Amino acid sequence: MLNKKLHYLQIALNSTPSDARDIITRVPVDERIIFEAGTPLIKEYGAEVIGKIRYWCLQRTGQLGKLTESEYRISPLLDLLSQFLIRKQSQKTPNMPINKGNYPYIVADLKAMDRGGREVKIAYDNGANAITVLGNAPTETIDAFIAECEKFGLDAMVDMMNVDFPLSVLRKLKKQPAVVMIHRGVDEEVFNKEKMIPFHEINRIKGNYDIMLSIAGGDTIREVQRAVFNNADIVVVWKTFYDTTQDTARLASEFLKIIK
Repeated sequence: MLNKKLHYLQIALNSTPSDARDIITRVPVDERIIFEAGTPLIKEYGAEVIGKIRYWCLQRTGQLGKLTESEYRISPLLDLLSQFLIRKQSQKTPNMPINKGNYPYIVADLKAMDRGGREVKIAYDNGANAITVLGNAPTETIDAFIAECEKFGLDAMVDMMNVDFPLSVLRKLKKQPAVVMIHRGVDEEVFNKEKMIPFHEINRIKGNYDIMLSIAGGDTIREVQRAVFNNADIVVVWKTFYDTTQDTARLASEFLKIIK
């Protein structure tokens, strides 16, 4: 679960598994970093890429010892086995890095539109901590989605891309999600330069509900600063990290300084 006292940087991994692995190996190990298995990544490479991201994160901390990717599987039973092997390895190597806080925290950006409960199970089986549903989905779908997230211990995130009045969606729900995402889509950003991220919705929603707000659709340091200034809890970035892969670690550190 996310800590409401912290601000988070969410890095969307949208390209290829190899690019995702490269990003993970370069950014700092920090519980304030969230990794997102992006929609294009999942659609092209399957939901199992979520488990790969978790494996690469844990491998980065050194806690998996010699456990190979093929031996590591994300499921309730096998995850218990891997945790046992991690503990066993840590006994052999007392000075190994310890995984603190929520790291790794992984969002499955499935953008569910129907059969919300089924998609939650897919995300859970593959090792996600959170999953997204579209705010334009039927109210019944979002309600079922949130209920299933609660059942499996996942954070429900409602993506309000192309929703003019997010509060009108939230007021219809039986229960509120863990996170609401205010989202300017990539195509909107590219083809409609006048389309602005509706930062004003952050405090409007927070004035009515005790939930976390995520901002997606901006990548520059200035946009991150503006999101944090406007009381966002999570800032989602992606393009900057692929445009300058060689400098990813420095960029992540700069972002983390802003959201501290």
